[in-house]
Amino acid sequence: MWDEAFLGYDFGPGHPMSPVRLDLTMRLAAELGVLDGVVPLRAEPADARLLALAHSADYLDCVHRAGQWPAAADGTHGIGTDDTPAFARMDEVSAHYVGASVLAAERLWAGAAGHAVNIAGGMHHALSSEAAGFCVYNDAAVAISRLLELGAERVAYVDVDVHHGDGVEAAFYDDPRVLTVSLHESGTTLFPGTGFPASSGAGAAEGTAVNVALPAGTGDADWLRAFDAVVPPVLAEFAPQVLVSQHGADSHVSDPLAHLALSLDAQRRSYELLHDLAHAHAGGRWLALGGGGYEVVDVVPRAWTHLLAIALHRPLDPATPTPPGWREHVQHRFGRTPPARMTDGCPATYRPWAEGYDPDAPVDRAVMATREAVFPALGLDPQL
Repeated sequence: MWDEAFLGYDFGPGHPMSPVRLDLTMRLAAELGVLDGVVPLRAEPADARLLALAHSADYLDCVHRAGQWPAAADGTHGIGTDDTPAFARMDEVSAHYVGASVLAAERLWAGAAGHAVNIAGGMHHALSSEAAGFCVYNDAAVAISRLLELGAERVAYVDVDVHHGDGVEAAFYDDPRVLTVSLHESGTTLFPGTGFPASSGAGAAEGTAVNVALPAGTGDADWLRAFDAVVPPVLAEFAPQVLVSQHGADSHVSDPLAHLALSLDAQRRSYELLHDLAHAHAGGRWLALGGGGYEVVDVVPRAWTHLLAIALHRPLDPATPTPPGWREHVQHRFGRTPPARMTDGCPATYRPWAEGYDPDAPVDRAVMATREAVFPALGLDPQL
């Protein structure tokens, strides 16, 4: 999914959520040949009926007014704050992100595509009546709601952004048809301050909200071990018909807004794992969305180019050099030397959870807290 109009999602100079990350990603993917022969699918902005699948009427009215008169936005419903400033046509551009994710989901459900990617999507913090965390409309929640509307009975959502996927979790917290899994830096040290293991779903949906709250400083081997300990078993048990994933690149060690310590190589490995899990448990139906990521030159373009390549079954060798034309563009526009290769040079290896639990390891304790909170409700043994 791509449209140059996506670059209009722009909170202004100095805001961390810069649309340049989208532009640099598409330039990099094109110059590496990842998009050769691929015609991006374009979508119309989501209409009011679709947006109402995840948002209240009052909120939709507020966003519309802010898009028409940005200077009048006063923080109502979270619009017009330093976090989520108002900007011209914000209602239209935000609805465009949603329309792209919804059309991608519809194509997957109809069997017209096996995988779909919307790097502009993944706005996982938006709540029913509140903008938050740079997110206006929650495209993931709307797309999942549309899948349910079309007849899906089990949809899994896996979020590997450094921040808890609170908005998507909230939308389906009491809906047993949707499994939400979020691996994130603990809310004790990072926005939005939620996503602890005890938040595990309500009523008939108990166990379908899965939160892995990781300590600040968690690096590649521990993060991948946590993924291995939780994501494959819960997906295997839930047996989703569609896998939706959110790929915020802000878990990287150089991201300025968070405190995990992943390399590009571990991020790439997580994309490979989710791709394989979609084939193993969701009939190959995989909708991959973007999300956060605020090292907009060195990290996000390379990470999401790998995501595009994996989804297109054209995986790139991590040692691949970044193209000279792309490097020259970055040097000219930003006055800095970009990375020379599509890797950080890290092995992205880990000790599988099956090799045993270490109660003295902080990450293992965090993982076990999650397994004990949700595994029994899903019919799984947290000790195995």
